[in-house]
Amino acid sequence: MNILVINGPNLNLLGTREPEIYGTDTLEELMMWLETSPSGADHSFKFFQSNHEGEIIDTLHDERHWAQGVLINPAAFTHYSYAIRDAISAVEIPTVEVHLSDLRKREEFRQISVISSVCVDQVSGFGKDSYLKGLNIMLKLIG
Repeated sequence: MNILVINGPNLNLLGTREPEIYGTDTLEELMMWLETSPSGADHSFKFFQSNHEGEIIDTLHDERHWAQGVLINPAAFTHYSYAIRDAISAVEIPTVEVHLSDLRKREEFRQISVISSVCVDQVSGFGKDSYLKGLNIMLKLIG
């Protein structure tokens, strides 16, 4: 399976940004861990991170014929990006929304996701394991 993994704003700072919330792994370490996990071993991955909403949308559009599944951590865009929501809906690729922290235990504004309604599932609060849980959901769904 071809899996596109998209990470949104400020996730390029993982490992140093609020490690008590987001952990100590860098984004590169997290993506390598996911790709080499037993669940990821037989699949092809493309990883993309951007602090810019339009670049995330362009990547969804550009990879729509390659990707069979998408894992997305929209980060702050989770709470207000109807444009990313619409792009996920438009490309019609099964998408799982993932978050390192538990959105339900964060500030009130972080508890709202405008993305989740166009995703097949949402996983949050398991640290880097949120990505692995999301991948496993994707693999069961798509086979």
